Amino acid sequence: MMRTFWPAVSLLALAACSDPATPADETDTNQADANVEADAGDMDQTASFEDSELILPLPESTSTEITAEDIAARVATLADDAYEGRGPGSEAGENSALWIAREMERVGLEPGGEDGGWFQTVGMVEQTLDESVSGMTINGLSAGEPMELTLKEDAVLWTKRQNETELSFSDSELVFVGYGVVAPEYDWNDYEGLDVEGKTVVMLVNDPGFARGTDDLFNGRAMTYYGRWTYKFEEAARQGATGAIVIHETEPASYPWEVVGNSWSGAQADLVRGDGGASRTTFESWITRDVAVSLFEDAGLDFEEQKAAAKEPGFEAVDMADLTVSGNIVQTVDTMDSRNVVGVLPGTERPDEYVLFTAHWDHLGKKSGERTGAPTEDFYQDDIFNGAVDNATGSAALLEIAEAMAASEHPRSGLFVSVTLEESGLLGSAYYADNPTVPLNQIVAGINMDGMLPVGRTKEMVVVGYGASELEDILEAKLEAQDRVVEPDPRPEAGSFYRSDHISFAKKGVPMLYADGGIDKRDGGIAAGRAAADTYTAQRYHKPMDEYSEDWNLEGMVEDVTALYEVGLEIINSDEWPTWYEGNEFEAARQASLAEADGE
Repeated sequence: MMRTFWPAVSLLALAACSDPATPADETDTNQADANVEADAGDMDQTASFEDSELILPLPESTSTEITAEDIAARVATLADDAYEGRGPGSEAGENSALWIAREMERVGLEPGGEDGGWFQTVGMVEQTLDESVSGMTINGLSAGEPMELTLKEDAVLWTKRQNETELSFSDSELVFVGYGVVAPEYDWNDYEGLDVEGKTVVMLVNDPGFARGTDDLFNGRAMTYYGRWTYKFEEAARQGATGAIVIHETEPASYPWEVVGNSWSGAQADLVRGDGGASRTTFESWITRDVAVSLFEDAGLDFEEQKAAAKEPGFEAVDMADLTVSGNIVQTVDTMDSRNVVGVLPGTERPDEYVLFTAHWDHLGKKSGERTGAPTEDFYQDDIFNGAVDNATGSAALLEIAEAMAASEHPRSGLFVSVTLEESGLLGSAYYADNPTVPLNQIVAGINMDGMLPVGRTKEMVVVGYGASELEDILEAKLEAQDRVVEPDPRPEAGSFYRSDHISFAKKGVPMLYADGGIDKRDGGIAAGRAAADTYTAQRYHKPMDEYSEDWNLEGMVEDVTALYEVGLEIINSDEWPTWYEGNEFEAARQASLAEADGE
């Protein structure tokens, strides 16, 4: 996620923050053993994927109705310490995926993965920075002494190069390139006339439209993909830079510095790249706002003035005086496998038409030394990032809907995909979208579930990326029966639409719905809902404190999952093909995909 919970409760994939991971869009796990078979000593996991024993048992019985009791049981299991935070590639993490596959089988799905099995193998690498010998310093300061940046406190540092265990960079000149955006459709180029080969670019988070706050630039306050940190690092590489640094600020990033630090520390996962990441910059990094202000001041620049200039058309990059950055990266690189879990409910009349349901099973794993919380709060004191909300809730919802769907026959097929590596940049869903087990132009529509906050019953559901497709019309009708309404994402500037797994399919043209519960609580109103969302974001999101509690109020989650189930039920029982609204950015991809299916 790659996600903040104010005011909507949808999780941001930091990219892998995903959203790191890649922190969240948007990408982070500390994984010890790549093999899911306890007594195996090699790296070949495929033979053991379906042979491993379950760590925790399946439920003895569950209802075909969507109930709080069933949701609670599934969330509690997936968020149990036994799965050690569901880190992809780890023995415990992969066994949580095995549990999901067995649960799919138990509720009546058929395997839809590779070779007639439940899984799609996703090749991954895990890169772990040795923080004891890695780091970076800023040189050329007026005081004469270099500034050594403390990792996690002042900065985070990594590389996307997979074939090297030691890298270094020396006296790379710092250049402030505003938002680091090249967007021809907006007549915007922060690199215009600039040669950054050998240099390190320093960039602001989000995009110029957010900073301007008006609709006359980019998409106004609503973040475009150009605001995603994943894009910024990729563009810096295309420009030939040696390094890329993003300046963190909480409001435009939509998450606090702690999320960045937690997401980018420990092992970082990525897909196996054909070029081994050689096309990426030597290093990528975030720094805190306080560090940035200090550096700009030493370079004779005012940070706020430069921010103001960067949001105006015609902004020109600024050399940061004599400041340079040097550093080194020492890392271990492990190649391993994770897996997507794929189940199918075959249709009776048009089995080659599918309704897709997605949720990611992974989280941040176990990070030694990350104990946090007050001494009296014992369950905070471990180093396991359990990910109860993010995303044991979505995984539980996926299984709830699968069980309810499997209770009767339907003309179309249901396709249930529990993806890996969301927290590493939506990688599992991206891999599936590039290597689908069924043609994407046979997927009628999809519903994604990510990070359902247990705030109780609310008066609305929030549609992230509101105004995108006809799926919203179906949801609106289902909510009307619950005396509820659809509300647009109240913080489109957070870019949540680009921070969860639905975007991997949307970019291929598949109409996707991503909706979560609202914050206008029936008991307590907006103030109570906002307080709950803010508390989660500040205290639990991407932290060990994201634990399941028997005190959770799941009444609202039952209503939300039921509404999404009913949207899927209408589509799976019909012959209609809901599509994107006219003019949507993904409409052309869908039309091309369907034309290909028709042989045009």
